[in-house]
Amino acid sequence: MANNNRSALLGAAFLMATSAIGPGFLTQTATFTQSLLASFGFVILLSILLDIGAQLNIWRIVAVSEKKAQDIANAVLPGAGYFLAVLIVMGGLAFNIGNVGGAGLGLNILTGLSPEMGAVISGAIAVGIFLFKEAGKAMDRFAQVMGFVMIALTIYVAVKASPPVGEAVVRTFLPEKLDVIAIVTLVGGTVGGYITFAGAHRLLDAGIKGKESLKEVSKSSVSAILIASIMRVVLFLAILGVVSQGVTLDPKNPAATPFSHVAGNFGLIIFGIVIWAASITSVIGAAYTSVSFITSFSPKIEKHKNCWIVAFIVISTIVLATIGRPAQVLVFVGALNGLILPVSLGLILLAAHKTKIVGNYKHPIWMTASGAVVVIVMAILSAMTLVKYFNSLFV
Repeated sequence: MANNNRSALLGAAFLMATSAIGPGFLTQTATFTQSLLASFGFVILLSILLDIGAQLNIWRIVAVSEKKAQDIANAVLPGAGYFLAVLIVMGGLAFNIGNVGGAGLGLNILTGLSPEMGAVISGAIAVGIFLFKEAGKAMDRFAQVMGFVMIALTIYVAVKASPPVGEAVVRTFLPEKLDVIAIVTLVGGTVGGYITFAGAHRLLDAGIKGKESLKEVSKSSVSAILIASIMRVVLFLAILGVVSQGVTLDPKNPAATPFSHVAGNFGLIIFGIVIWAASITSVIGAAYTSVSFITSFSPKIEKHKNCWIVAFIVISTIVLATIGRPAQVLVFVGALNGLILPVSLGLILLAAHKTKIVGNYKHPIWMTASGAVVVIVMAILSAMTLVKYFNSLFV
């Protein structure tokens, strides 16, 4: 039983981390590194602190209440859970179209198949995982293996790129420039929307809940952020090394440039593996978590959960293969993900102090305070980002 718990805790951490590490994660890291250079290290550091503040609160309250986030939200404010579920499912579906597209691009690089055919094959592989009787365990193991593969390959490229590590360390604490949109995008892309709930709901499904599990849940929640952050830092250093040499990133696929620059065709193969692994795990995480937000609304959905997950993946794949990747929608939903976080975290923090939800559990004041800081900061920054986004539409 202890081994099963350990496996589920590690699986939940990797499910959350690999859900965060998708094609958007790779592209955003490349784009912001090119514009902010070594100062992007400060944005990463700030986002890690905000991520931990958000995730620690959410995972602990989901565990101690033994309820999924939508049920907690409904208990705080009737109807809020349905509203949150709609936002999460809409965002999850839009992002999953991009995730399937990223997987198709990965197979295109590796095999020469068309991106659409690569997307269909990747979608079929993702569906295959949920056809297993022990789908949860298969998902945990797949996320762990892919997570290790991505990080190991990117470390190789980072070492070959010879980044200015000293400057990156200095600018992480003393930045020369700052970008509000970069902060919102990174936090929204790591713990925004469905992502932060991926691991929390996975632990609930695995039976790891209640006050007695809080220590393990807390450790797993922080581990998840650290896994995603290791990938972010390693990728940042790889890109910084290349950009510092005066190389301009390919605007069509900025994240691929450092891989091809330091290792030629072999580097492109590495990038193909990394983007495929990043995309396929995000497809699985987005589908699983989005469906977990509607399972408690009907016993029939809970009973046939895997069928709903399969349908979610199939719809994402069909939209990508027939219509393509709706870039404008993905940009908007990226900003929306950052805006969902203060709503979802705010509801969770209110729930943390309601005895009808958490019983006699006393939520630490410092956690409530850190969570409140994240809510306020992200609400302000997300509002600023959306104003900029809408202004850009009319310029």
